[in-house]
Amino acid sequence: MTPLGEKIKQLVRLEGPISVERYMTMALSDPRYGYYMTRDPLGTKGDFTTSPEISQIFGELLGLWCADLWLRMGSPTSISLVELGPGRGTLMQDALRAMKTIKGLLSAIHVTLVETSPTLQQAQKKRLASSSVDIQWQDDVSSLPKQPTLLIANEFFDALPIRQYQMANGKWYERMIGLTEKGDLTFGLAPDADRTIQLSATEGSILERNLIGERILKDLATHLMHYGGAAIAIDYGHSQSGFGDTLQAMQNHHYVDPLDRPGEADLTTHVDFKRLSNIAKHCGNTVSGPIIQADFLEALGIKQRGESLLKSVNTDQAKSISSGIDRLTDRTPKGMGSLFKVLTFYHPTMPSPAGFNE
Repeated sequence: MTPLGEKIKQLVRLEGPISVERYMTMALSDPRYGYYMTRDPLGTKGDFTTSPEISQIFGELLGLWCADLWLRMGSPTSISLVELGPGRGTLMQDALRAMKTIKGLLSAIHVTLVETSPTLQQAQKKRLASSSVDIQWQDDVSSLPKQPTLLIANEFFDALPIRQYQMANGKWYERMIGLTEKGDLTFGLAPDADRTIQLSATEGSILERNLIGERILKDLATHLMHYGGAAIAIDYGHSQSGFGDTLQAMQNHHYVDPLDRPGEADLTTHVDFKRLSNIAKHCGNTVSGPIIQADFLEALGIKQRGESLLKSVNTDQAKSISSGIDRLTDRTPKGMGSLFKVLTFYHPTMPSPAGFNE
């Protein structure tokens, strides 16, 4: 068991079983042992790879998506460009490079990167050191600049801790993490039912609620209502709310048991885009999507951009460009093009964002 695993076991011995949300919070964000606090998890040497690391075109298209909105907003002289969970800064680097082609845009932009990981924050600062735009870092969304905002959240909501509930004997009980007789971490149920949940389901069904993500979404949607702008969320998840256990752990690009290596494996869950959409609408935002990533990227011209790049590269680079586009737009059931969904929410006076046919 990992050092953090032993710490969690001791906590359970002292206080009793803990929620899945608390377990995920400790596994990902413990100041000393938390997964995101201690490492760069991205790339072939890490545990997983994100879309910006697969192809530069991904970040370029999102940069141009923002640029198009800025132009159709009337080219305001000051606007915030915010990214949640910016990884190594690759997406922002590619986005800003694409934005250079739009006259006056970079001088109007003030970048805010929301990042809790000290390791990744340092990687972002190194990658973006030569950028000519103003860049600020903060660790939450509670104090975004009070001005029109264009916000990107790529693979952000999937990494937020969730609560799980299970149907047993016709009632919902919160799923907890305790200890077996041998002292191993194990899943169990709270002793008392949660009477606030009134959903009907079959015996054994699991309900997931990303309460932290829902609070963040509400804050973002409220910010857009006050100051104007638009946000885009790209993540793997489902378009309609449902039941099921989607908690998964990834280490060295392979799935592992979520309870086996706390602090040393990435933990994620599928995003419920329907709930996020409903929250944004309730706050007064207009919502487009969710649509699958393949449709979104193809609508923005990923294939055309790829063809342009292929004209000036060698054979190995051409293979990398083509394979990256194929991977991002793979429409097979387990491909990124269909698993990943894209949702945008924006102030009702904003022009309709590109890439959505609504």
